[in-house]
Amino acid sequence: MRIGISVLSHAGQSIWQNGLGQNVVFLALAFARLPFVRQVVLIDVGSERHLPREAEALAPGLRVLTQQEATDEVDVIVEMAGALDVRWLDLMRARGRKVVYHCCGQPYVGLVEPAVFERPAHAARPGRYDEIWLLPKDRLLAPLMRTLHRCPVHVVPFVWHPMFLEARIAEVASHGVRYGYEANRAAGGAQAGQGLRVAIFEPNISVVKTSSIPMLVCDEAWRAAPGSVAAMHVLNTLHMKDHPGMLHLANSLDLVREHRATFHGRHDVVGFMGQHADAVVSHQWGNDQNYAYLDALYGDYPLIHNSPWLAGAGYYYPGFDAAAGAARLLDAWRGHDARLDDYRARSRVVFDAVNPFDDANLRAYAGRLNALARHAGHSGVE
Repeated sequence: MRIGISVLSHAGQSIWQNGLGQNVVFLALAFARLPFVRQVVLIDVGSERHLPREAEALAPGLRVLTQQEATDEVDVIVEMAGALDVRWLDLMRARGRKVVYHCCGQPYVGLVEPAVFERPAHAARPGRYDEIWLLPKDRLLAPLMRTLHRCPVHVVPFVWHPMFLEARIAEVASHGVRYGYEANRAAGGAQAGQGLRVAIFEPNISVVKTSSIPMLVCDEAWRAAPGSVAAMHVLNTLHMKDHPGMLHLANSLDLVREHRATFHGRHDVVGFMGQHADAVVSHQWGNDQNYAYLDALYGDYPLIHNSPWLAGAGYYYPGFDAAAGAARLLDAWRGHDARLDDYRARSRVVFDAVNPFDDANLRAYAGRLNALARHAGHSGVE
């Protein structure tokens, strides 16, 4: 079997711009380990014809082709990080090739937000795929996708590996920046009156991941225990710094009035945490599997989150309960150093489960590919 996975390159691209670029590489490397896979190539629908430098360094054997070049090179096409031409997909299916849409973004939001908020949207003809792959976080949306795309929908494993993170950690270390939580920073944390420096990395481009609840979590923790938050860094906010809603929320916070809040543009997790922060506060709505969470956990940083998928690791609070989130932030402030070994152990369980080269994950993808090769499938969900 020969597999092609779509990518979308552009000038100045970094692997840290979103998790999807990393996901493509993880999946390609995992497919290459399957005994029945002869080759894996990437099908570029962008402008550069090569991967970001970080990916080229860690996966130098991955070939990048155009759609036309891939025509006689692939048996299975996975549309993932770039939209492929529908006429080309029709041609390939007419030649007996199989086409999968691996949907990593939240499909309901992707369907409704462009129209509601008058944003540009990609819209291609339904019926162009043999099947859809969803991540476990979107399992409940399988009926929507099955009805919209008129083909079977299957749930496949969420995978992550620290290879890009470790490379970035080494890169910043060469500049004197250390990534990783430091126990007993400033000689004692809460016991010495030292507050946590909190970073909020939500992208603020969709309702599924915004900084609003994390800001309230930090402020509630400060109100309950003044001094617990030394600084609140809210990233990815410069594009809405003048919006009345954002200004109203920010100006209502004690942390803003106490000059402990700073609003930033975009930064990568490793570079920013290594210089400016000790903890991460996050919030999601229907998007509970997130590479940024795993990046933070890998550095042993306190991660205050509301991801049910990750409830066994980090500091979990439910739903939109900012007060519960504040309580977990205070737990981290008061006792993270003392529970650091257990914290690491619980994080490692998560890393093992999402490893793309884990036997269970390889078997799941192998089973899906083999079933796809045999037939287009039924109309159910697995």
